[in-house]
Amino acid sequence: MLIMSRSKAIQYYIAARLLLAPLMVWTIVTLVFLLLRATPGDPADAILGNRAPEASKEALRESLGLNKPLWLQYLAYLGQLLSLNLGTSVTSQGQSVWEIITQHFPATAELTFYSMVVAMAIGVTIGILSASRPNTAIDVGGRLFGIITYSLPIFWVGMLFQLIFAVQLRWFPLGTRFPINQTPPNGLTGIYTLDSLFSGNLGQFFTAAYYLILPCFTLGLLLSGIFERMVRVNLRQTLQADYVEAARARGIPERRILLAHALKNALIPVITVFGLTFAALLGGAVLTEVTFSWPGLGNRLYQAIDVRDYPTVQGIMVFFGAIVVVVSI
Repeated sequence: MLIMSRSKAIQYYIAARLLLAPLMVWTIVTLVFLLLRATPGDPADAILGNRAPEASKEALRESLGLNKPLWLQYLAYLGQLLSLNLGTSVTSQGQSVWEIITQHFPATAELTFYSMVVAMAIGVTIGILSASRPNTAIDVGGRLFGIITYSLPIFWVGMLFQLIFAVQLRWFPLGTRFPINQTPPNGLTGIYTLDSLFSGNLGQFFTAAYYLILPCFTLGLLLSGIFERMVRVNLRQTLQADYVEAARARGIPERRILLAHALKNALIPVITVFGLTFAALLGGAVLTEVTFSWPGLGNRLYQAIDVRDYPTVQGIMVFFGAIVVVVSI
C-alpha cells in the first residue's frame, strides 16, 4: 500500500511539472516580449542608423509590426510561436532565427558541458575536503572559496585570466573557438571536440580542446562554489546519520565510509537542483562567450540586443527558457 501511494505521488508530481512547463514557457515569452518593448530606443534607429531615411525606418517598423498596438503585436507573436516559427533576423540578411540557433548553439553546448564538468570536479572535491574536516582551516577555506567564487563577476574574472594567461604568460589563446588560419572540424554535431574525434583527426581535437581550456575553466570555477556549498552541507548532515555511526562502530575505515556510503547519499540533493544550476550555467555562458569572443548563441544574443534585433532576441531567449524548463522537470 505504501509503495502504491509513493508511486501515485510520483505520478502526480510528474504530471504537475508537465502541466506547469507550458505556463513557465509562456511566462518567459511574455516577459521577454514586454521587456524588449520597454527598453528605451527605436529598433529602426539601432538597425539602420540615425541618418537613414525616415521612409526606410518606417518600412522596417512595418515589417516588424512595431506600428501596431502592443496587444496586437503580442497576439501575433504568440500565434507565430504556436506554429514553431521564431521569426526572421533583421540583421543577418534574412536568416531565420532557427538557422541562427542551429548554427551557434553547438558552440554553446560544448562550452556549457565542459564547464559543468569542471565545476562539478572542483566543487565536489572541495566540498568533500571541507565536510570531512569540520571546523579546520580547510573547512574555513572551503567556505570562503564557495562565497568568493559565487560572488565574483564572470566577465571580470574572464578578463583577469585573459590578462594573466593569454597576454602575460601566453599559455592560452586570448579568445575565439579555433585558429582563424586553420579549417575547423566539419561534422554533423557542430561540436568541434566530437566532430574531430569522429573524423579521427586528433590534431583538430587537441586544438579545439586547447581553445576550450580558458573559457571553460573560467565559467566552471565560478560555478563550482554552488556545488561546493551543497556537497559540504549535505555531506556534513549525512556523516551524522545513524547508519554512518553504525558503520564506524563496526570498524569500517573513515575514508571508506566517506566515499562508499556517505557521499552517494549526499550527492542526491545536488542532482535534484541541477535544473537551477543549469539556468545559472546558461546565464554565465552568455557572459563567458562575450568575454572570450566565443561564437556561441550567448554571444549572438548579445549582438542582437545591441542592435535591438527583436526577432532574434525573442527567439534565442525563448529557446534558452524552454531548455531550462525541460531540464528543470
